[in-house]
Amino acid sequence: MAIKIYKPTSNGRRNSSVNIREEVTSATPEKSLLKPLKKKGGRNFQGFITSRHRGGGNKQKYRVIDFKRNKDGQAATVLSIQYDPCRTANIALLEYEDGEKRYILSPLGLKVGQKVYSGSQGVEPRVGNCMPLSKIPLGLEVHNIEMVPGRGGKLVRTAGSVARLAAREGKMAHLILPSGEMRMVHTECRATIGQLGNTDHQGQRIGKAGRNRHKGIRPYVRGSAMNPVAHPMGGGEGRRSGGRHPVSPTGKLAKGGKTRRKRKGSNKMILRRRRNVRQGQLVL
Repeated sequence: MAIKIYKPTSNGRRNSSVNIREEVTSATPEKSLLKPLKKKGGRNFQGFITSRHRGGGNKQKYRVIDFKRNKDGQAATVLSIQYDPCRTANIALLEYEDGEKRYILSPLGLKVGQKVYSGSQGVEPRVGNCMPLSKIPLGLEVHNIEMVPGRGGKLVRTAGSVARLAAREGKMAHLILPSGEMRMVHTECRATIGQLGNTDHQGQRIGKAGRNRHKGIRPYVRGSAMNPVAHPMGGGEGRRSGGRHPVSPTGKLAKGGKTRRKRKGSNKMILRRRRNVRQGQLVL
């Protein structure tokens, strides 16, 4: 069992659980692949808050991840599977035949000592191998999918997530993403075989406010509890529901409202839009 449920020995422990990470084999990161990570508190280069409720949290070192998987023609041995504080998925440390070490996202079922390969020639569609979508058999589960050939994986990178290669039509491949969206991607884009590990990540309960503060998540204040100067839904005599449909502080629709631009260039790549929770989730 990967989720440990604590006994209610105190108010902080009550209703709390933790992921004991049975897949992790090493707690010592590779120093050559670490970089300092400066905290920005959700602010951009101008100092404006662009991501709310960010700030504080434990100090972290960034692990440099190989999202491109462009070292072709060499076998890589899995040295260890490690915890990454900067993402929900675990990471695997690889060592190539020439001695170079790289981190990759750890898929479900990857074992220490296993050999993984990347490239378009002579690579079998097995868990952990990276191949172009043109070489992957239809129906296989994939993750870490490129949107532009050579720019590295952008889609399906969180813990337990998986996409499925549904079809190929000319130079385009049809993918069913975890959200239920069916999207076209160029067949020269690479993807890694398998489902990402740490599938129990969503099963843990935070339990207390302090754990969110350790993660760098600050308290959330309702817009209807603010003054009119601070939020579109603020103000009013007594307790009010906001007086309008739920919106963000900048007036963007929330809770199901459509915010995507109608003439966005990538609309032609989407064959079927995702379904939200209210309309029912699509099954892969």
